[in-house]
Amino acid sequence: MAPGASATPGRVRLADRHGRLILLATVLGSAVAGIDATVVNVALPALGADLGASFEDLQWTLNGYTLTLASLILLGGALGDRVGRRRVFVIGACWFALASALCAVSVNVEMLVAARMLQGIGGALLTPGSLALISASLHPDDRAKAVGAWSGFGGIATAIGPFLGGWLVEGPGWRWIFLINLPLAAVVVAVTLRSVPESHDTGAKRGLDITGGALGAIGLGGITFALISAGDGWSSTSTLAVVIGVIASAAFVVTERRSSHPMLPTDIFANRQFTSANLVTATVYTALGGVFFLLVVQLQASAGFSPLLAGTALLPVTLIMLACSARVGAWSARIGPKRFMSIGPLVAAAGVLLLLRVGPGSSYVTDVLPAVIVFGLGLSLIVAPLTATVLAAAETRHAGVASGVNNAIARAAQLLAVAVLPVIAGISGDDYQNADAFTSGFRIAMLVCAGILVLGAVVAMLMIRDPRPTPARRPEQPHHCAIEGPPVQAEHD
Repeated sequence: MAPGASATPGRVRLADRHGRLILLATVLGSAVAGIDATVVNVALPALGADLGASFEDLQWTLNGYTLTLASLILLGGALGDRVGRRRVFVIGACWFALASALCAVSVNVEMLVAARMLQGIGGALLTPGSLALISASLHPDDRAKAVGAWSGFGGIATAIGPFLGGWLVEGPGWRWIFLINLPLAAVVVAVTLRSVPESHDTGAKRGLDITGGALGAIGLGGITFALISAGDGWSSTSTLAVVIGVIASAAFVVTERRSSHPMLPTDIFANRQFTSANLVTATVYTALGGVFFLLVVQLQASAGFSPLLAGTALLPVTLIMLACSARVGAWSARIGPKRFMSIGPLVAAAGVLLLLRVGPGSSYVTDVLPAVIVFGLGLSLIVAPLTATVLAAAETRHAGVASGVNNAIARAAQLLAVAVLPVIAGISGDDYQNADAFTSGFRIAMLVCAGILVLGAVVAMLMIRDPRPTPARRPEQPHHCAIEGPPVQAEHD
C-alpha cells in the first residue's frame, strides 16, 4: 500500500490516528518555517561578530529569507493545488532542511544570505500547504476544530522559538538555530508520507504564473537592495537597482492583469473592504517587522542582555495574543472589526513609545516588560479581526487567494521595514557594536514605527466598515496569533 493511501482525502476524522498525525505534520511544518522567521533575530549580533558582518549584512540575513518567501508564497500555494499538496509540502520540507544545513555551515555572510534565500523558497512551498492539507484531508465536521488546534499549537511554537534560539546561541552557538530544523523537517516528511493523503484542486486552471513570480521577486529585490545599500550613501548601483525594481514591479502589475492564471488576481482589490484591510496589514506589519528586528539587537548591543534574555523579552507579546485572540475574534464577529482595528494600532503605538526608554543599563522589569505588555495588548486587538475581515471581504471561492495575498503583503511590509528603518534612523556599518550609536538610531526608528501604527489606525477609522448585523454564528476563521504573518488558508472546496 502506498504511503498515505489508507487515508481518504476529505474523509479523515480528527479523532482517528491518521487525523492526529495529519495535524502533527501540518503544525510542525508551519512551525519550522514560522519559527525560523523570528529565531534568527536573536542570533544576529552573534553571527555578525563571528562572520565579520556589517549591519547591512545583518539586514540581508533577514531579508534574503523574507524576499523569496514573500515573492513566491502565492506561487507555492498554486503549485500545490495543481501537482499535489502533499507532494509540494514534502518537497518544501526537504528543501527547507537542506537550505538550513547550508546556513549552518556558511563560512561567510554571502554564503549565509544565499542559503537564507534558498530557505525562503522552501518556506514558500511549505507554508501554504499547512492549512491546505487540513482543509483537503479532514472531514468537514472536524476542520474548524483542527484549524483551532493548528492555530493554538502554532502560537505555542512561536512562543518557544525565541527562547530556544537564545538558548542555542548562548550554548552550542548560532549555527544550531539552523541545524535544529533538520530533525524537525525529517519528522514532518516521515509523518506526511505515512499518513497524509494526496489531494489536488481539480478545478484549478492549468499553468503557473512563473513570469509573475519572477517579476515580483526582481521588483522587491531591486527596491530592497537599493534601500539597504543607501545606508552607506546613495550610489549609481543603488540607482540602477531601484530603476530595475520599479520597472519589474510595473511589469508585474501588467502581467497579472493580462494573465489567464495570475499569481495575484488584481480584480480582488476591487473590493474596498479587502483593500482597506490590506492597507492596515501593511502598516501594522511594517511596524512589527521594525520592532522585532531592532529591539532584539538593541537589548543585546546596548542594554547588555544575554541572547537568551533578549530572545524571551518579547514572549509576553505571544502569550497575550494566545490568551486574547479568540475572545477578541468573537467580539469582533458580533460587533464588527472597525473598533478593534482602529484602537489596536493606537495601543500598540503606545507600547512602541514606551520602548524609547530601553538603552544602556535598562532593566527588563521596569523598562522592557511594561512596553511589550502594552504592545501585545494592541496586537491582540488587531490580528484576529484583521484576518477575519480579509477573508470575509473576499468571495468564498477566493478565500485561499485572499489569505495568501494578505500574508504576502505582511511579509513584504516586514521586508521593507528591515530595509528602510535603519536608513531613516541612520544605523549602518558596525553601529550594532556601538551602544550609543545604535541607541540613538533605535529611538528614531521606534518613533517612526509608532507613527506608522497611528497611520494604520487612521486608515481603519476612515476605510474599514462594520458589516450589517447578522444572526450570531460561530466564525470559521482561525484566531491566528503568530507574529510572523497572517495564515495562508486553503481554498474552500
